[in-house]
Amino acid sequence: MEEKLLLLGDQAIALGAIHGGISGVYAYPGTPSTEITEYIQEHPLAKERNIYSKWCTNEKTAMEAALGMSYIGKRSIVCMKHVGMNVAADAFVNSTMTGTNGGLVVLVADDPSMHSSQNEQDSRFYGKFAFAPIFEPSSQQEAYDMVKFALEMSEEYKLPVLMRVTTRMAHSRSVIVASGTKGQNQISFPEDTSRWILLPVNARRRYLELLAIQPVLEEISYNSPFNRYQAGNKQGVIACGIGYNYLMENYPDGCDRTVLKISQYPLPKDLIRKMYEECNEILVLEDGQPFVEEQLRGLLDINGKICGRLTGEIPRVGELTPDNVREALGFPGVSAFDASPNVVGRPPALCAGCGHRDVYTVLNEVVREYKDSKVFSDIGCYTLGALPPFRAIDSCVDMGASITMAKGAADGGLFPSVAVIGDSTFTHSGMTGLLDAVNSNSSILVIISDNETTAMTGGQESAGTGHLESICLGLGVETDHLHVVIPLPKNIEEIKSLIRKEIEYNGVSVIIPRRDCIQAHKKAVKSKK
Repeated sequence: MEEKLLLLGDQAIALGAIHGGISGVYAYPGTPSTEITEYIQEHPLAKERNIYSKWCTNEKTAMEAALGMSYIGKRSIVCMKHVGMNVAADAFVNSTMTGTNGGLVVLVADDPSMHSSQNEQDSRFYGKFAFAPIFEPSSQQEAYDMVKFALEMSEEYKLPVLMRVTTRMAHSRSVIVASGTKGQNQISFPEDTSRWILLPVNARRRYLELLAIQPVLEEISYNSPFNRYQAGNKQGVIACGIGYNYLMENYPDGCDRTVLKISQYPLPKDLIRKMYEECNEILVLEDGQPFVEEQLRGLLDINGKICGRLTGEIPRVGELTPDNVREALGFPGVSAFDASPNVVGRPPALCAGCGHRDVYTVLNEVVREYKDSKVFSDIGCYTLGALPPFRAIDSCVDMGASITMAKGAADGGLFPSVAVIGDSTFTHSGMTGLLDAVNSNSSILVIISDNETTAMTGGQESAGTGHLESICLGLGVETDHLHVVIPLPKNIEEIKSLIRKEIEYNGVSVIIPRRDCIQAHKKAVKSKK
């Protein structure tokens, strides 16, 4: 059933997300993106479906929670303004490496002319940098249709999708026709869960896969219903997003120029080459920075004078070395930087005597008692718990993501949802995630594995040493559900009982297994001697 509505661009996006089957919207308020979340919070269908829509502590926690909801197969949208994308960038860039499960749209509202912002920024560069598909609507109707399309595309190709709007699109109104409502997804998990653990061995494979899918994304862009080539005279115009709207306003009786409308990226290169061959000049209309124009200057070097990583003379993957530079220059010579064939790879492992070992031993035994349990982890030496013999964690995305991803998964209905984070990573960027979880009373168990140092980077002082309990209490964790234990074999049964008890608690629980790092302990003893 079709319905005509007069909506802001932000509201059209919000309605498209609701009709597209999202189970959660995550955001930190920032003009001109704020109205998206507000519209979802007040919409009757969103309330009926119990779509999660509480505000987050910052854009990074919002991005991670949306990613956590995607991980369990449900659709989500995360909204921010352009400077908020700087805060979320760590999680966003790595999310294309992990990929998605449920559809995930990252909505960024740019503010050209700085109507309410401290700078001008073009978020399309983030999408290109991360190898993500990018959408840019030219009208409110397209914004509504596009977010539904983007959620489908994200789910099909297992990639987050960046959707970029500008202030005028976000805050101007137009009549849209709304139709077609999709139900919410059920919990499901990806077949390959290793891609969510960005250890180097997985990340290298995922990067190759991400590069390999780029030609497919370009073909989709070429055939996209949001990109359109209109033949005309020898004067060409490439109009991006709202630029197409402005172009057509100047041609009320129809445009006689050759026009390429671009609202989906990566750039449809074959259509651009076609325009280059058919036109004497090309005017690029884009709101923000010369994102497309700069690419055209390289794309239209059709004489093949430029070579490098894109043409294969320099490897696309890996670092620059004297060897591959020598080969690109055409100089003969023996490779000096290749690894010896006699050297056997030796993957890292948790140290013998490490307290993290006992934590994972206990945790593995308990979570196996639940059918759908997932353990979201983080960046630190404890990430090695992903490897044999433990295989104890299901994610490692960016600093501080474990708590917010566990929260997002719990918001989507996962039980139990467990987060494992180290003491140093917790104070780096995990505290805001815990605050989000407390404010929402999320049903998660957080394990802060405290070895009283920043072990992975050499044993530097950890900011939280001696303060973790106070920090947790200050963030609102209840005293009865904050526990400190000593991870030793003699205490395993006691710790197992405690974990079982706190998993069943309907709220935020924190357990701090505390035992000093074995390497730091050795250094301390040696120093005393």
